[in-house]
Amino acid sequence: MANGRSPRLAVLIDADNTSARVAEGLFLEIAKLGEASVRRIYGDFAASAMRGWAEVLPRHAIVPHQNFAYTQGKNSADIALVIDAMDLLHSGRFDGFCLVSSDSDFTRLASRIREQGLDAYGFGQMKTPEAFRQACKRFFFTENLMPQPAESAAAPGAGKEPPSRAAPLIRTAVAELEDDEGWIALGALGTQLQKIAPDFDTRTYGSSKLSGLLDKTGLFEIDRAAQPIRVRLKPQRR
Repeated sequence: MANGRSPRLAVLIDADNTSARVAEGLFLEIAKLGEASVRRIYGDFAASAMRGWAEVLPRHAIVPHQNFAYTQGKNSADIALVIDAMDLLHSGRFDGFCLVSSDSDFTRLASRIREQGLDAYGFGQMKTPEAFRQACKRFFFTENLMPQPAESAAAPGAGKEPPSRAAPLIRTAVAELEDDEGWIALGALGTQLQKIAPDFDTRTYGSSKLSGLLDKTGLFEIDRAAQPIRVRLKPQRR
């Protein structure tokens, strides 16, 4: 929070690399980070592939920026997005940017925003190149923001990756901050995970909370009676 107010965020969406189905979850997630003061989307909305955005734009007060694809293979929308981002960056009116794209071309833009002392949040598919994900303060996979099918709602444990895939990263985070007895505060663990892996999200592993993910791995002990709640790697049996 800046000066007692919610951080002002500029949300810039690359329509060519983002499904309209993510809009609802996207803005709910952004609301947790701050106020989406600017909401712009870039693309060739004359193309049939963009029809899905038609009803979404007014619902979320997104301002479309039309960029005709005059030449095959040339993406004028990307250039327009970057130009606007730099104008907004130098206006000094924002605390951070939300870059919505799975395109690695925005890696340098994210880095430049952070060099200026502002937060850069990325939103893209799991296929997004690592360079872009790591350039952001935090990166959110849009698959985790999509509306869930009815059958998935009945089985919230069904994630995109097995919990075991998260275990090595959690082990690393615990080892960096654990006390003499191996304990680390649960909140501190969550913060450390986001520092070393900007794209870490418990929802990727089918859990809404970090404690739930730790339980699913079966590798960690949680002291819920402690204040704050603390975690450690389960002692090995001899």
